[in-house]
Amino acid sequence: MEETTATDQAELAVSNVSPLMSQDEEEEDLSIQNDDPPRSDKVPVTIDPVLTQPGPAMATTTITTVTQMGGDWSTGLLDVCGDMTTCILGALVPCFLDLSLAHQYGECLCLSLLPGSTLALRVGIRERYKIRGSVCEDWSAVCCCYPLAVCQMIREMKHRMKTQTYHVSTAVESL
Repeated sequence: MEETTATDQAELAVSNVSPLMSQDEEEEDLSIQNDDPPRSDKVPVTIDPVLTQPGPAMATTTITTVTQMGGDWSTGLLDVCGDMTTCILGALVPCFLDLSLAHQYGECLCLSLLPGSTLALRVGIRERYKIRGSVCEDWSAVCCCYPLAVCQMIREMKHRMKTQTYHVSTAVESL
């Protein structure tokens, strides 16, 4: 990138130079238009066109998610009074909670129509968040206490989503 340096800005603002004029005519034209006394140290002023423009900047965004891992379920199977809305929905329409659970987990809403899908979701939640337990315990909870198991899974998903921490950092780099 070339830079233009001018020593006398008044000459630049006043001059209206034709590209067909010679150097002598330009100097004469500038000295006529300028009221300043003639100077002996005349510096030719050249104006170069801008050939490049600044390029676009590239922004890099990094999102870090910190998720609580390990341990036991945040609530027990029989802790239904902690979330009354979930408790009432679990008692009246547990299949609605199953749909909501599939959506929160990131699965298709039709998943709850498949046999064994609630067991698969429970195992998936336990594995995702590194909750202690076994497939046998999951099967017992889902088959023997289906509404209570779905309510526990909904409470767990709410608790885990609430305790996630997001760190966002953005850096801008010029290309």
